[in-house]
Amino acid sequence: MSLPLFDSFLSTAAMDQAFSDGHLVQAMLDFEAALSRAQAAEGLIPSTALPAIVAACRAEHYDLQALAASSRTAGSLAIPLVQTLKARVAQADPQAAAYVHWGSTSQDVIDTGMVLVTRAALGLLDATLAATTTAVLALAHQHLHTPVLARTLMQPAQVTALGLKFAQWAAPLCRSRHRLREAAARGLALQLGGAVGTLSMMDGHGAAVTQRMADELHLHAPIAPWHTQRDEWVRLGLEVAVLTGGLGKIATDLALMAQAEVGELAEPSAPGRGGSTAMAHKRNPVSCMTALAAAARTPHRAAALLATMPQAHERGLGNWQAELAEWPGLFTSAHGAVQALCDALGGLQVHPARMRQNIEALRGSVFTEPGFDAQAAAAPAAAMAERLLAALQADLAALPGAPW
Repeated sequence: MSLPLFDSFLSTAAMDQAFSDGHLVQAMLDFEAALSRAQAAEGLIPSTALPAIVAACRAEHYDLQALAASSRTAGSLAIPLVQTLKARVAQADPQAAAYVHWGSTSQDVIDTGMVLVTRAALGLLDATLAATTTAVLALAHQHLHTPVLARTLMQPAQVTALGLKFAQWAAPLCRSRHRLREAAARGLALQLGGAVGTLSMMDGHGAAVTQRMADELHLHAPIAPWHTQRDEWVRLGLEVAVLTGGLGKIATDLALMAQAEVGELAEPSAPGRGGSTAMAHKRNPVSCMTALAAAARTPHRAAALLATMPQAHERGLGNWQAELAEWPGLFTSAHGAVQALCDALGGLQVHPARMRQNIEALRGSVFTEPGFDAQAAAAPAAAMAERLLAALQADLAALPGAPW
């Protein structure tokens, strides 16, 4: 998948590559190879057909642009891919070509292909999310007792601890790591149902073929296909959307605290970073910009996934196709946001003296009592931060194994 220019700079090259045309087609061909091996093991197709089928399941053998062009007329990417695969197998072994894609259907290969590339995408997302979480937790410990203004309804309120603010930023990230793994354990499932979801051509061996394929591809083996039962899959996508919303919250706070008039935090400084074509003095928070752009776009993608769920009977008409088109955008936006914030938090500039100045500037309005001490005022927040940080560390230590 090659992103348009204004999408690409809000994403990452790694996530763009994860959902690239070549990776998706290879994942679909991995399905076809696994299907043939499982069916041969169950005696449904001759084992002599395997060498030609497996050898042809290499994406570099195929013209991806031609496949894309043909899919528009065919109504499915799988149709021209399977036709081309059969033709290639027939060149090596004419008899083996009859067993390509045997007993399967287009949605089986496309859904499983999308599951496989999504699994790789989740691995990228989690790795960057882990680094981002580590960075913000380190900031929380470092600034556990640093006084800073709390602001409610966008106005100065009372004194809190910067460590608590950072710990609160980290909490949704930790929860998202848990929820993504839990949702992925169910959502990363093999799709195999055949024409109408009954595996009728597999002569009672459907469950065994499903299990063999799931084992080979390291996917969950569902009891039944999920052609139009998209709940677990959509839940996985919605967890990515919730994560992106949490990243937007961090970006909002950071951008507000980085305003020149506030000056409490700043993104890392580097040549060419955050400049302006018209105002040389400006230092724009580009990481916040990326995360906020992702947070602004994600609700529409999440809503689109939900809108595609009422699929008719045993195969959706238009709903499923819309879901496929929306799905990668969730991950490209989310990874762009988390990578941007990881870069910002890893080199975040913190200005405690300016935080003190902002507190002192309100003496006589918000803080009228004599002998006011900002450090003492921040103590309850610091104590709460310590409790929250201990809980977050325990949660991270209890992370379930990653299904990617």
